[in-house]
Amino acid sequence: MALIQRGARLRRSPFFDKTREAGCKAYTVYNHTFLPSYYTDPVTEYWHLLKHVALWDVSVERNVEISGPDGFEFMQLLTPRDMSKCAVGQGKYVVITDERGGILNDPVLLRLEENKFWIALADSDILLWAKGLAYHAGMDVKISEPDASPLQVQGPKSKALMGDLFGDKVTSNSISSPTTSSPGRNSMGSHSSSPGPGGPRKSGTRYTSSTPPGARSSGTRS
Repeated sequence: MALIQRGARLRRSPFFDKTREAGCKAYTVYNHTFLPSYYTDPVTEYWHLLKHVALWDVSVERNVEISGPDGFEFMQLLTPRDMSKCAVGQGKYVVITDERGGILNDPVLLRLEENKFWIALADSDILLWAKGLAYHAGMDVKISEPDASPLQVQGPKSKALMGDLFGDKVTSNSISSPTTSSPGRNSMGSHSSSPGPGGPRKSGTRYTSSTPPGARSSGTRS
């Protein structure tokens, strides 16, 4: 399939036009949103990622916000991971499971307040699952999709780059969600590390920008 037809059912991220200007040659669809596939050559970009640093538009990892008086209890209902061990301001890798323990999604979770969480999703409609579960659980909780669009900086040089841009506040913890500011928007970031090929650890930094009121929404449909 050489072409994905743009239409009302597919969303574009706030960075979509810039990805085209940067020469993106192919897109796939992830969470009903265009995801850039490659710009030059997939093999060349693979080795650049392993040796240097790359900036990714991962707005496709749509966030679900869980808030309200029963926010903590509901988040614990969604995942088998012990949420009491996730402090406010921390992030965790979690799995969302169904009633039989099957994995529905494996998002990155950020605990923003005592009863407020964001989960940045892999490719499945967890917003609808969570709404249905909350309704039948009878909990006092609000389920919504915040207007936020993740960017990811990844590769062995990513931590040094983010340190130069934002300082130790972003890079000091293995997984955290410090808040920073830039003109016109508030931002949150989390830093994590994962094993690379052959054992060395590579760093990956997720930088999530919230779109200010009146700006183009990350949910804008083409």
